[in-house]
Amino acid sequence: MSTIINRFMIALFESFDKGRYNRDLRENFFGVQACQYKEEKEIFNLLEALQRDNLKLGIHFPLRLNQWKFRDPQYLSKDEKQRMESFEFIAKEFEFVSKFNPNYVLLHYPKPVILDDRVDWTKWRFTDKSEYYYESEYSYNEFEERSRDFFKWISNKAKELNISVILELDAVNSYIYNKNLLEELLEEYSNIKLCLDIGRLHLQEKLDDNFDSYGFVKRFVKYAEVIHLWNVKVSANLEHSHFPILPCQKPEEGWADIEKYMKIIKECNNTCKFVFEHYSDKITDEELEECYKWIESLLI
Repeated sequence: MSTIINRFMIALFESFDKGRYNRDLRENFFGVQACQYKEEKEIFNLLEALQRDNLKLGIHFPLRLNQWKFRDPQYLSKDEKQRMESFEFIAKEFEFVSKFNPNYVLLHYPKPVILDDRVDWTKWRFTDKSEYYYESEYSYNEFEERSRDFFKWISNKAKELNISVILELDAVNSYIYNKNLLEELLEEYSNIKLCLDIGRLHLQEKLDDNFDSYGFVKRFVKYAEVIHLWNVKVSANLEHSHFPILPCQKPEEGWADIEKYMKIIKECNNTCKFVFEHYSDKITDEELEECYKWIESLLI
């Protein structure tokens, strides 16, 4: 029997959806990633099910909804008050989730995102202007200084609370893909790992002529503890975001080239976990099974 599925996880957003939990999980899956639960009782319902079924908990920060004015901590903000509030927000939520003994806690990096001025980002989803700066208004020196401060702080906090911290790469710019800063920080603070999100990588590949998503995956996947799996069709419009991955999705029609990504991951990292971060209600039971089987076959 394949051991690949021992590295598969499902994602449950906003609440413990018992129907989705029962439909999406398979025997020998690793666990469930939870994010933005509206009520604490839903968290405890999930924890009870995970304990019963001997599954692990992954947390996509924040676990609890509406604990701060923004969804994501803005720890690279140029507004010093907002930056300090972000560290306080992370610390408070880390204290809360540490008692659940999660397998990992995942945050977005960088936040705010630094955007290449040359690229049209209208297809990228941002809640509001607080989530990004353009390169022209945020220098590399600022980015390096604040990133170093953040990595040092989050690494120490992770050790203090015995939490495995994973940074999910949001939109990336030349400060990351043309410099060695991120590698340096991941080597220096080796308890911090990455999450590569296939849907985001594909979207940026289609929007940003300066970005090579396949080369980027090859370069950084060795640091990845988690891969987020979903697809999106990018053409003149953005269609079917967070759609389950299926073999019928053709790259020439705007879908991600899943086989190409999986080949790189298979060659470079044989321990990372795969979170199906999709809307499974968009497909049939048979298609969901096909999704799982196809990803498994690409990794064997």
